[in-house]
Amino acid sequence: MTKHLFLVGFMGSGKSHWGEKISARTGVPFLDLDVLIEAGEGNSIPEIFARQGESGFRDLERSYLHRVAGLPASIVALGGGTPCFFDNQAVMEASGTSVYLKTAPEVLISRLEREAEQRPLLAQLDRTALHSFVHERLAARESCYLKADIVLDMAQEEKLIQERLEALIRRNK
Repeated sequence: MTKHLFLVGFMGSGKSHWGEKISARTGVPFLDLDVLIEAGEGNSIPEIFARQGESGFRDLERSYLHRVAGLPASIVALGGGTPCFFDNQAVMEASGTSVYLKTAPEVLISRLEREAEQRPLLAQLDRTALHSFVHERLAARESCYLKADIVLDMAQEEKLIQERLEALIRRNK
């Protein structure tokens, strides 16, 4: 591959899942921006949020995205807010192809209910608040996500999603 393949979308949309799966099938390296941040900072994302707040985390996220952009081409799962802050969208455009994993709010809510404790923006939300949060935040971020080069509807059969992502890898080789 000559450029990165950036997977963007709301938390719980499957960016890490698909990144790992397509990496295993194609041999293209996979990077998860949140994992890189945790390893580089020696703290979990919830700890970073607790110590530095969301703005401090977003600064780190931007810095790590800039570092990733300079690495050899990889499949990169970005955090849900990554494309919506600073010059992150421009960095993605300059160094790769972005794919928005468009996922229905109901699917996101179902997945996020099971993971809320590990996600700092969700940890204190009950079901009603989670429902509102997902709908409001997704509506606010949708315009950022739709700037992706490709929009992939995650309601499709898994086989079709896999084929489409693998075709993007082959096209970029």
